Amino acid sequence: MGNLVRSVTSPKKFITGKQLLANLNDYISDFGDKAYVICDEFILERAQKEAGESIEKAGNQAVFEKFNYECTQEEIDRNRELARKSGANIIIGIGGGKTLDTAKATAYYEKLPVAIFPTIASTDAPCTALAVIYKKSGEFDRYLFLPTNPDVVLADIDILSGAPARFFAAGIGDALATYFEARACFKANGDNLVLMKPSTTALGLARLCYDTLLENGVKAMEAVKNGVATSAVEDTIEATIYLSGVGAESGGLAAAHAIHNAMTAVPALHKVQHGEKVTFGLMAQLILENVPTEELETVIGFVKGVGLPLTLKDLGVEEFVEEEWRKVAEMACAGDDTMGNMPFPVTPEDVYNAIVAANAILETYQD
Repeated sequence: MGNLVRSVTSPKKFITGKQLLANLNDYISDFGDKAYVICDEFILERAQKEAGESIEKAGNQAVFEKFNYECTQEEIDRNRELARKSGANIIIGIGGGKTLDTAKATAYYEKLPVAIFPTIASTDAPCTALAVIYKKSGEFDRYLFLPTNPDVVLADIDILSGAPARFFAAGIGDALATYFEARACFKANGDNLVLMKPSTTALGLARLCYDTLLENGVKAMEAVKNGVATSAVEDTIEATIYLSGVGAESGGLAAAHAIHNAMTAVPALHKVQHGEKVTFGLMAQLILENVPTEELETVIGFVKGVGLPLTLKDLGVEEFVEEEWRKVAEMACAGDDTMGNMPFPVTPEDVYNAIVAANAILETYQD
């Protein structure tokens, strides 16, 4: 069997509920009393007022700094210096994925605990021990693999459900793939995201993620579209942020994310959300696996129900250029990506055929 080291990695604490921003001190004081807060511009004023008051009322200190739009090494270094000057003993990130990654990286280099407060539920990045570093030009630079997951992740239902519905749906799309990728990786005895083997716990959490989405996703989307937060919204957020994050990191990725990564090379898809591309990648994976029709129809019905784009045309591909998609198929099979976690060998030809077939099948489900 070789070296079978299995893992479950997750944040120390995951907290979900309402009024978390206004009571921030309650959740971070175990980790530090001098906070350096990296914050998205749109929520900066509210965070200073609500979180700032909560921290100062308790006799603790907080310094707020506006995030400068891109998670670059320069931005990390800038925040490290400011954090040191402020005498901080905890770093807090409040915002979207790039802001949170900057906070994670700053905390890692400064050897400080980190609290993560996402403002959109569009991916499962808040829980992971990973930061994606970009160049100043906005191009991908490198992954920074972190030795630990965040100390505490705070999912404020009111704030997350108040973000645009498209982001909420994209988070559901990203989370939808978690179970199918973990299942494939588990069968293949592949590597998870910390380069160990998937555990039964990871597969169980990934399955719970899928079941929770099927039960709540459509109801949650209707609530979010109407600007309200319900129990279905809360359960969906737990699935999209925590179950998906821990399920993917410990359970592993497979074809869906490999195809997503290759799809980033298609110019027509540059404005498309991560989770929207992952959803199409998942469809292609299900065709590759030739899953039972019933399972395929359940997934397609769910994707339609939450209002995610179905076909390549829905995603913005006006014209299917064979050469372009053959390149996508080639890239998806790159040795350093996760296609190798499929339980059978997959060639670029297989991937291309699956993309074309998935799109054709999805076309037939259009109203």
